[in-house]
Amino acid sequence: MPFEIRRRLVHASGAAVPGVYLLDNHAIGAGLITWQVVQLLAVVGLVATAVLEVARLYGGLEHAIYDQLTREYEQETVAGYALYVLGATIVVFVFEPTVAVPALFMLTLADPVSGMLSGNEFRRVARPRVFAGMFLVSFALAYPFVSAAAAVAGAVGAAIADGVKPVVGGYVVDDNLTIPVVSAALMWAARTALGV
Repeated sequence: MPFEIRRRLVHASGAAVPGVYLLDNHAIGAGLITWQVVQLLAVVGLVATAVLEVARLYGGLEHAIYDQLTREYEQETVAGYALYVLGATIVVFVFEPTVAVPALFMLTLADPVSGMLSGNEFRRVARPRVFAGMFLVSFALAYPFVSAAAAVAGAVGAAIADGVKPVVGGYVVDDNLTIPVVSAALMWAARTALGV
């Protein structure tokens, strides 16, 4: 299986946690997967990721998975998967599920679609079709959870976070960190400002 397809499948697999939360709380009703369980899973994932990244970057840990799922430029810096876990953890602790769940779906499901639209081309500012695709998929993922105005705000945030790569101290800020945080913050702001 090609490298980018493997990465996208792993990326999308993160939708399982909010998906199981929704399934339990809105369909099955067993009450096993509470938001606190989601938060606990995020903390466990963040701690495990931090240990693996320290071991990889400073302890010489090498594993075939790193070769299969990390990009060449991530060899000497914090890998995108670690920023993915960090961004998701921030969102599940700072925002309520109504905002956090669609933000997580934007990260886990919309971002891989955006990657396919970009053709794996790295650009500091994405092409218009990538912005449009990210916006449309993000809006569709958010609208079942929040008002249309909040869904638009979150989708705009996700599209900008995905499509514009800021550089801080010579390091390109990975959209795995910014997509969930920016989209959740803008959905929350829209809901607060409009009372919806």
